[in-house]
Amino acid sequence: MSEDVQTTIWWRVLLPFAVTFALAAMPAPQGLAQHAWYFFSLFSGVVAALVVEPIAVTAVGVIAITLTAVLSKWVLFGPEEQAKEGFKLAGESVKWAFSGFANPTVWLVGGAFMFALGYDKTGLGRRIALHLVRLLGRNSLLLGYAVTFADTLLAPFTPSNTARSAGTMFPVVVNLPGIYGSKPHDPSSRLIGGYIMWTTFAASCITSTLFMTACAPNFLALTFIRKIAHVEISYAQWFFGAAPFAIPLLLALPLLAYWIFPPTIKASPEVPVWAAEELRKMGGISRREITLAVLVIGAIFLWIFADELMDAAIVAFLVISLMLVLKVITWDQMARNHAAWTTLVLLATLVAMADGLGRTGFIKWFAAMVGSHVAGFPPVTMVAILVAVYFFSHYFFSSLTAHTTALLPIMLSVGIAIPGIPPEKLALLLALTTGIMGVVSPYATGAALPYYNSGFLTSAQFWRNNVIFGVIFLAAELVIGLPVLMMG
Repeated sequence: MSEDVQTTIWWRVLLPFAVTFALAAMPAPQGLAQHAWYFFSLFSGVVAALVVEPIAVTAVGVIAITLTAVLSKWVLFGPEEQAKEGFKLAGESVKWAFSGFANPTVWLVGGAFMFALGYDKTGLGRRIALHLVRLLGRNSLLLGYAVTFADTLLAPFTPSNTARSAGTMFPVVVNLPGIYGSKPHDPSSRLIGGYIMWTTFAASCITSTLFMTACAPNFLALTFIRKIAHVEISYAQWFFGAAPFAIPLLLALPLLAYWIFPPTIKASPEVPVWAAEELRKMGGISRREITLAVLVIGAIFLWIFADELMDAAIVAFLVISLMLVLKVITWDQMARNHAAWTTLVLLATLVAMADGLGRTGFIKWFAAMVGSHVAGFPPVTMVAILVAVYFFSHYFFSSLTAHTTALLPIMLSVGIAIPGIPPEKLALLLALTTGIMGVVSPYATGAALPYYNSGFLTSAQFWRNNVIFGVIFLAAELVIGLPVLMMG
């Protein structure tokens, strides 16, 4: 191994430790418990490791959970919690460490990979991808618009963005790159795979904001707004509040991704002809393909119309069970689905780590600290600051629902207590931030993990896009959405 390679490896290994120990060595900020500051230091080191990737990201998650559980007496549980009657450190530590595996979103994401396995084994995914390429595959940009508009068509009727993007879109689009010779975990991933994966994921974040019914936490946000600000927001108010910035973002997204994270393949006029020939060779649709198609349509139907009766993750498990019973896939094939199990473990560990920030009191302290610093600015500026803080604080969360639950009531309460800020405007802007903030990190929403772990983008590439598009999305809301809403 060359000296340069060794230096690079050691730099990647040392950086997470340096971040953790540098922060831990600083005194805890005023008003924040010492154990909460230690946990934040450890969390920051984990994020650094996810960015530079000294080892596999799933291994980072497992190590982070283990280390936190071992050090829980000092980093996770405060003196008051440890002094409670009946508190048992070992028992509480293990319950926290495995809490992420009880999160339904984690299993819904795992289910999305099993759906993708079914598309692959039956050939249905390739058939759909070939049809899409035959119609729109003559250039990469047009294909980017195709996947964007496909998500847009599903969004108003699918209240789970994870079910829509991970469960419905991902199993289809993951078949597209291979048609162009773009392979995961390979230099050829940049031919078109990385561009398609990123565009599809980012589109789901925009549509989750554009349509009230496209993301379950949107309804949670409305509940808090109704209780705290005594403001009712209709579907029309939501849509017309989001439209001025979300529609331009949606229309510009494939082009922005084309410039910022460009595919190597720009145009391929011969590919649609080739795709038509491949479809001819595949022949008529098989029984297994028809079975899978019926099951997937059934899942979409239940996700749309039975979300109050049956959780989205249970719907996914029901379909997977039927896939096994009807021999669409076998258990051996599921057991060998490496991507599904590694993604499931990664998301479960990240959910628990992010939950620790709330458990230690860091989130509550952070919100109070922000509230104490925004007073004195003009009302429009204060609204922009509160929205920006709410947006970027999503780096502390691995769930849109958890973020909405933990921070929206606090940020809303802080804002409406400041004279001059119209409660209904602030409330709507905070609610409209819910979907687009899912773009800030690979763990920001369950919909992100399949694309992050698809092999078509490296960890560094995904994080780079997270930052760039996060800034673009927030800028669109503040530069376009905020002035239009305040004038309305």
